[in-house]
Amino acid sequence: MGKEKPGFLTPKAIANRIKAKGLQKLRWYCQMCQKQCRDENGFKCHAMSESHQRQLLLFAENAGKFMDDFSSQFHREYINILKRRFGTKRVNANIVYQEYISDRHHVHMNATRWFSLTSYVKFLGRNGICHVEETEKGWFVTYIDRDPETLRRQEEAEKKKKLDLDDRQRQELFLQKQIERAKEKQDEEKHKATELVKPADEVIKISFKKTAPIFKVPEDKNIPKTSKSDENEISCIKTEPQDEENKEIFSDISKFEKKNEEQTKQDSDKKSEKSAEKRKLSTLDEILVTEEKKREKINRKDYWLHKNIIVKVITKKLGEKYFNKKGIVTDVIDLYTGVVKLIESGTVIKLDQAHLETVLPALGKKVMILNGAYRGEIATMEDINQDKFCATVSIASGPLKGKLVKNVQYEDISKLNQE
Repeated sequence: MGKEKPGFLTPKAIANRIKAKGLQKLRWYCQMCQKQCRDENGFKCHAMSESHQRQLLLFAENAGKFMDDFSSQFHREYINILKRRFGTKRVNANIVYQEYISDRHHVHMNATRWFSLTSYVKFLGRNGICHVEETEKGWFVTYIDRDPETLRRQEEAEKKKKLDLDDRQRQELFLQKQIERAKEKQDEEKHKATELVKPADEVIKISFKKTAPIFKVPEDKNIPKTSKSDENEISCIKTEPQDEENKEIFSDISKFEKKNEEQTKQDSDKKSEKSAEKRKLSTLDEILVTEEKKREKINRKDYWLHKNIIVKVITKKLGEKYFNKKGIVTDVIDLYTGVVKLIESGTVIKLDQAHLETVLPALGKKVMILNGAYRGEIATMEDINQDKFCATVSIASGPLKGKLVKNVQYEDISKLNQE
């Protein structure tokens, strides 16, 4: 009797299935037959089999076609993983490759036109499919998304941004015209003092009206009542001044009262003019304040890094040789990270904005406004208030040229590199 076949659940059968399930060595894989051999002996037996020989004859008839098919399939699947898994982020090319070969039935690289992953990464860079960068840790790739839908969304976003900018500029010009018009009206309403021009033959007449004061006659119970005509006579007699001294006193009092009346009239006229001016200025101020708040709300972000500004390193994690050193921001990555070139040594380092601080120049030098209502504008340093930790700058270019911006915080401006 022959030897019985081992069962399905025997330890040896289970071990064989476990070995066959995982990834095996690449040199024992046949791409034409899509067969993975477990060891060298198995691969040798497969290479001598009839089915393998037939596949080799087919490959020999049109080797270029098979090579192109395998290469295009490998390229399509690799790019699909890169685009779907990592998007447009910068990633090590070997990490993407390891994820790609985790599939047991993937197309092996030795069946393609590329001999190594390095040659394939260079191919991606030459054809503009990815941004390629060689570092000490290996090759890094960044996928360039040229999908029509993505490009359309980017164009729409740029158009919207441009329209918002145009609307803002038009609104600023409109406000500037309104301010100029209001100033012209105020200048017209102001009365300038002129010299008195009088002809030689003209006579100036001045008249003074004399008013007699009225005295109340005290009632005496002992005096008998009289008629109305008698009362009028008595009042007239009583109201006349008794002597010259009284006349002088009454004239001085009348003059003083007239002066007081004229003074109060002048004060009331001045107050009315001032209140009208305040009302006009308050309406303009309200418009400006609302626009300033709106612009501040739109342009205030939690990131402030810009290219071509000078910053200072404030972290000690990189060592004492970089602490408190100044550098120029040459590039901004992901809005929050900057590539800084140190001014003294020329060393290039990549730092987060939390490890950097702004630098203030001397008065009269150029700065860039990094945050707030006038974000991105180039200005000139006019004054520094050390008590309030703020500065006064004037816009140096654009439609707002010459505008003075006060109370700008230190962290919202930084020195501009003019070299």
